[in-house]
Amino acid sequence: MPPSLDPAAIQPQDRTTPPCPHFGSCGGCQLQHLTYAAQLRDKASQLRTRLEATGLALPMLQLHPSPPLAYRNRIRLTLAEIDGQLRAGYLRGSDSQNDTTPTFLPITECPIAAPILWRAAEALLTQINVQPALWLRNPQLALDQLEIFTPGDESGLQFTLFLRTGLKVLPKKLTNDFTTLCESLGAALPELTGAGIATLPALSKDRSRRNEQPRPGPTWGKPGLTYRVAEIDYWVPRTAFFQVNRFLIPELLALVTNNRTGKLAFDLYAGVGLFSRALAARFAQVTAVEIAEPAAAALASTKLPNLHAVKATTLDFLRVAVLQRDRPDLIVLDPPRTGAGPEVCALLARIAAPTLVYVSCSPEALSDDLITLAASGYTLAETHLFDLFPQTTHIESVAVLTR
Repeated sequence: MPPSLDPAAIQPQDRTTPPCPHFGSCGGCQLQHLTYAAQLRDKASQLRTRLEATGLALPMLQLHPSPPLAYRNRIRLTLAEIDGQLRAGYLRGSDSQNDTTPTFLPITECPIAAPILWRAAEALLTQINVQPALWLRNPQLALDQLEIFTPGDESGLQFTLFLRTGLKVLPKKLTNDFTTLCESLGAALPELTGAGIATLPALSKDRSRRNEQPRPGPTWGKPGLTYRVAEIDYWVPRTAFFQVNRFLIPELLALVTNNRTGKLAFDLYAGVGLFSRALAARFAQVTAVEIAEPAAAALASTKLPNLHAVKATTLDFLRVAVLQRDRPDLIVLDPPRTGAGPEVCALLARIAAPTLVYVSCSPEALSDDLITLAASGYTLAETHLFDLFPQTTHIESVAVLTR
């Protein structure tokens, strides 16, 4: 998306004191200087402008605001040693494609995170800094990142510690040290149910952090946690994707699944089954498609007789579905930031489900895909803006298409 509000267009009543002391230097929350009403108004204007550029007939845009702070159920922090102490923070000033010139900003709080997440980060830092020789002085193992995840009610906690190493086999002592670390943390954080180590290759200027594939290492406790949404318990493995706004997930789930019934539904890019689990109560059969691990494994373990999990890319699945002449009553798709793309949209057009519900994290990709789908006979019945990322310029939307 283009940058938010031109500074010259900001009215005095739109300004507010940023709630985070790191605003500006961090860069992760670009809109904290604006009131929440101004943020929402700006995002709605940007989304409308983008959708109007498609030339399609547009229904009224419906807004779904969020509590503006403490909404994230997952954060991923960068770790670095400063003056002999491990600190957590974010990388700023880096090239988004190559990460060639990152600078580390240590932080003391993160107001958009659920309170337990930063509390857990502080507890981990304290434990590691008690034994710096064990965790900070090993030339073969460098602490690099920390990811922490909690359910919406903060009743559980999982973390993953990312280490950079050139070792192909980790020393056995690391498992014992990690177990000791987790047990000590458990005394300070009774919500902690499990943790793991993941290894990354040595950092190189030619390697993008965005494309790195971590390898699993030692683990402790449970491999994931149960996340309850609208009376449904979802098993979410530690590193699996799940929507991050703990306040709006129930509302998003209701919009996508409520009042939709039929014989067959497809849930594409299904993740751990956020939508397909709810759709299974409303459709005779649901086919959920996911390729990424560990989400695909969690989806396959769902014990619902009418939910069929398929481990495949959406493109490969649809190529087969077209040949089999499957005609679902509903297709839900929640693609990555790149969107569904022309080939997937062309296959969706051939399948011609009466209703498509498209969950998007990229207005640009959504607009391109809507043009392709509209050319095949779909019309836009509903458009929604879900503010899953308050204080930031990120825009999440839902488009309901019918034919």
